[in-house]
Order: sequence, then structure tokens, then C-alpha cells
Amino acid sequence: MLILASGSPRRAKILREHGVAFTVVKTDAEETGSDDDPVATVTGNALRKLAVAPGEEALAADTIVWLKGRIYGKPRDLDEAKAFLRELSGKTHSVWTGVAYRKNGKTQTAAAESRVAFKVLSERDIDEYVRLVNPLDRAGAYDIDDFGPLVVERYEGEYENIMGLPLAPLRDFGIVHREI
Repeated sequence: MLILASGSPRRAKILREHGVAFTVVKTDAEETGSDDDPVATVTGNALRKLAVAPGEEALAADTIVWLKGRIYGKPRDLDEAKAFLRELSGKTHSVWTGVAYRKNGKTQTAAAESRVAFKVLSERDIDEYVRLVNPLDRAGAYDIDDFGPLVVERYEGEYENIMGLPLAPLRDFGIVHREI
């Protein structure tokens, strides 16, 4: 059975929606980053998580928000979450997700990018969003699937990538076989 090396409820939701049987095993692998290389950041973090995941078949992922050469990971506290939302307000940023997959001793990696345009947010908008959504468990302090229309104006690319688990590599790896 596939091990999902992630505690993300959004990643689990995506796999469930696509009929994938899996078991969650959260890893505590250290996440690092390089502001000038989002692809190396997300694929490297996914590989570190995969390296400590048990089992013959395992999947790990890492998602970041990237704007003007800066990585926005999970905020440390509510003040930082609000600061992230202020900085993203009215701008278009990239969401990068790296995935690493191991099966029968073979490891594959991939990275996906989506572009997200934020609405212009007032302090009141930011306070309301933070009240409705736990921003501390989300890259960039937001979740497109959870009250996303309050902050997101539009996006390009794969919706599931913005949620934290792109489908294209999962199809390439043979994990996902059908559209929903």
C-alpha cells in the first residue's frame, strides 16, 4: 500500500478523490530552502521526506509560494501570516510543489508550477480570512480550497498543485489513473 509521507489533509483529500488507497505517515524531515531556486527547494524537501518514509511504495511532497525571489512557506505565527497576506495582496505569485515517489527501490521526482493572482486585500479582509482559516498550516498563509475566493482573483495551472499535490506527476508515476 502507498505511504503518504505527509500530514496534509489537502494531499490526503486529493488522493482519496482519485481513488488511491494509502496510509498516512507524517515525517519530521527538515525543510530547507533557497529563495533563488524554488524547484530545487521543493524537490529537495520532498526527497528528504521520502528518505525517512517507511515502506516499498511512498509519496512525499513539498509546496511553497514564491514571489519575486522570496519563498513563503508556512508562517510561524498569526502576525507573520498576516504579513504574508499583505505582501501577496494584489500580486501574482507562483505556487511550486515538488513530489518524490519511491516504488520497488526506484525514486522519481517532479515539480509543478501554478500561478495565482491575489485580490487587493484590506486589513479587514486579511483579519477575516485569518479568522476563518488556520493560516499556520499553509504555504503563503492561504488555501485555495478553503475560502480561497476571499483572497484569490484567478489562477493558471493545476488547481491540485495549488492545494499541494499536482496530478500530472502522479499520472506519470502511475499513482492516479482517472480524471474526476
